[in-house]
Amino acid sequence: MNRTTLSLIAGVTALAAVTGFAALNTPDASGAGPAKAAAQLPVERTTLVCPTPSSSDIADTSYTSFTPVTQGAGSTGKAQLLPATGQSATDADNGEDGSKDKDKGKGEGRDEEEDKGKEEDKDKDGGGGKKEAVKPVLEPKEPGTPATGDTSGADAPALIGTAEGKFAPGWTMQQTTEVAVGAGRGLLGVNCTAPDTQFWFPGASTAAGRSDYVHLTNPDDSAAVVDIELYGEDGVVKSAVGEGITVAPHSSEPVLLSTLADAPQEDLTVHVSVRSGRVGAAVQALDDKLGGDWLTASADPADSLVLPGIPKDATSVRLVAFTPGDSDADLKVRLASPSGLITPAGHETVHLKGRMTTAVDLGEITRGEAGSLVLTPTSQSVPVVAALRVVRGKGDKQETAFIPATSPLETRATSVGNSAKSSTLSLTAPTATAQVKVTASAGSGGGAPESKTYTIKAGSTQDIDPPVPSGLKGTYALTVERLSGGPVYGARTLEATRAGVPAFTVQTLPDDRGTVAVPRAEQDLSVLQK
Repeated sequence: MNRTTLSLIAGVTALAAVTGFAALNTPDASGAGPAKAAAQLPVERTTLVCPTPSSSDIADTSYTSFTPVTQGAGSTGKAQLLPATGQSATDADNGEDGSKDKDKGKGEGRDEEEDKGKEEDKDKDGGGGKKEAVKPVLEPKEPGTPATGDTSGADAPALIGTAEGKFAPGWTMQQTTEVAVGAGRGLLGVNCTAPDTQFWFPGASTAAGRSDYVHLTNPDDSAAVVDIELYGEDGVVKSAVGEGITVAPHSSEPVLLSTLADAPQEDLTVHVSVRSGRVGAAVQALDDKLGGDWLTASADPADSLVLPGIPKDATSVRLVAFTPGDSDADLKVRLASPSGLITPAGHETVHLKGRMTTAVDLGEITRGEAGSLVLTPTSQSVPVVAALRVVRGKGDKQETAFIPATSPLETRATSVGNSAKSSTLSLTAPTATAQVKVTASAGSGGGAPESKTYTIKAGSTQDIDPPVPSGLKGTYALTVERLSGGPVYGARTLEATRAGVPAFTVQTLPDDRGTVAVPRAEQDLSVLQK
């Protein structure tokens, strides 16, 4: 028997042994149980962006950062907010200018004069082409305690924040700006948002007296390319200027909406879509007479929407709605009041034409009681987006805020920057009674957490006096957890009356998405037989 034959027999024998082992050790299919549900684990990294606060020289801006304590989160990590000035967090840590080694590998063909010029530039730079490291605006110390910072004037930049490890689950950032006089005077508040690729903003305007800017902030290392579309009462507003807007890495770009439209439009829906990369987006709406605030994105298009937290003393409420598709939509309009769902007289339904913005003045719809607007289809289900423009005060003492449709609070949500006497928490359960737990964190300067449990009746809205930390010093965070029952929607109102003007701002409370589903994996040797 030759050597080739012996080798072949040995190979076949070894293969048979391996196959036999696999066959004898396959999982017992008869004993297999139902597939296990994916585990809910804390997220390990969160990115947030805050827009440029104001162009006013007399603006005062405060920042508050908070991460709720999350079971199962790691014991290490960090969070920091850096100016969106073109530098990444790595460049900032290393003191680099963000453009190092651009010419590396290209030096063989350069002449001596060019090299000499670059060396002189390095010397002017302080040596080595490095700049002074950027100092974080905020750097929280521990979860469970708010961290605060402030700035003033028109030079405050947009911010890019990153939280890792124990700081990532449920990380929440609030930016609040107070402007005493001028266009948009009042209280302007915004929750710093996660970057995304698509945003809808019903409620913007290019009317006389309004100056609306959409702020685009790019947190990544590569440029983002963005398109901005405007839709008015007659449909799309044709403009080529809003196409292909480039937002440089780690920077922010404000775009004045009136430059994208040939004629003024009282009510607009703004659609921001990202061709490449991702951005954070928010609209700053400034009015010469009615003050101003930030308009954040509506929840994703859906056939039913909830717009929570209309102040009980609102003197004017304006609904702006839009359907992105070609089909018309008919919506039933109801107000979730403290006593239940009611239909406002004269505004039982609203008809939306496909791809056209519709606005409806609801007047003093709350009539001195807490309220949330609930929109549901009358028949055919058509996805829509919506927002409310809310006005408080009268005459020349009016102020404006916006309430976009928001997603439900499925597990937990947090509002930050609260003070003992100027915060109102509004919760609504549109379909079924729900029980929630509200926890006031320790104060930014001291104090012990406090918690209370509330029952929100089906179809109702309740303005609650939230718990306050004992021994409070500074501001504090409110964390709302849904314990049982139906879906819950929430909003928080901050107030600061100045010179008789009832300045206020409203932020909705969508789920903080502090955990993520992680599928369970098990070894399966049966794949060797396939």
